Amino acid sequence: MHLSIRLLQMGHEVVGIDNINDYYDVRLKQARLKHITGDHVGGHDNSANQFQFHKLDLCDRAAMESLFDDVKPQIVINLAAQAGVRYSLDNPMAYIDANIIGFTHILELCRHHQIDQLIYASSSSVYGLNQTMPFSEADNVDHPLALYGATKKANELLAHSYSHLFGLPTTGLRFFTVYGPWGRPDMALFKFTKAILEGTPIEIYNHGDMVRDFTYIDDIIEGVVRLVDNPASADNSFLPDQPDAGTSSAPWRIFNIGNGQPTPLMDYITALETALGKEAIKTFLPMQPGDVPATSADTTRLGAWVGFRPDTPVSEGVGNFVDWYLSFYHAR
Repeated sequence: MHLSIRLLQMGHEVVGIDNINDYYDVRLKQARLKHITGDHVGGHDNSANQFQFHKLDLCDRAAMESLFDDVKPQIVINLAAQAGVRYSLDNPMAYIDANIIGFTHILELCRHHQIDQLIYASSSSVYGLNQTMPFSEADNVDHPLALYGATKKANELLAHSYSHLFGLPTTGLRFFTVYGPWGRPDMALFKFTKAILEGTPIEIYNHGDMVRDFTYIDDIIEGVVRLVDNPASADNSFLPDQPDAGTSSAPWRIFNIGNGQPTPLMDYITALETALGKEAIKTFLPMQPGDVPATSADTTRLGAWVGFRPDTPVSEGVGNFVDWYLSFYHAR
């Protein structure tokens, strides 16, 4: 939603697809759709005409082919996936279908329609067992802790093969704990806010000893739109006998997109309590399967490529989320 609005404001025509599944509240997804062409877009009175939405599943190859034939896109940005770590423990096939089969359909369509470039969401989850901080794109990422991270690593590998074989420029962005207005209800900030307002306990894993590189949604979008004009290209300094895991002799690139300011989870909760003016009731629990104690993004390469590195302070981003939440849900 945020990306569509930004692209419309820049004067682009945008075609959005989503299967509107019930992984979380469908009403929130529908409200986002309505928000895309609202008055806030500004400067483009015909924004409703510049945006098309199609309710489609990436796994429906025939429908996807028909859409590409009709709209003839120049650039494809894939932010669609089955997300979440814990959900994968009970529903592994949802990840294979959306994140592997669906993504392969996108690659095939980009190949056959001579798309200018593909930008897609990867994840910090690919770093898995790696505990060398901050995480660098040059690091080995062969030890994911959960199926979600494994499917995201698979996306990067599939994209590389298409970049190498067919010259398709592909750029993968490893998102680090994205948060902000209109976010996912299964994410900690959303769940914590709801619980604090209701006076129910929040569940804090690893007894609070967690650190995350929380990245505000506006920073994510800024990075994505800058890549629109800076597609992947072959790295002429790439050495096959000493391969860099984040570049290639093919037009393929991987970038971290994180805040670069790792924040202890307890500080994140304090920022939320401050924004709400209410203290949380805390329940401390052990580490959950598939989780990692800390994440930290080295965004040097992103900065060099597009001239931007995320930097929104957690206090500001959390405050913006709370303002939206209270307005959207009329809570107090």
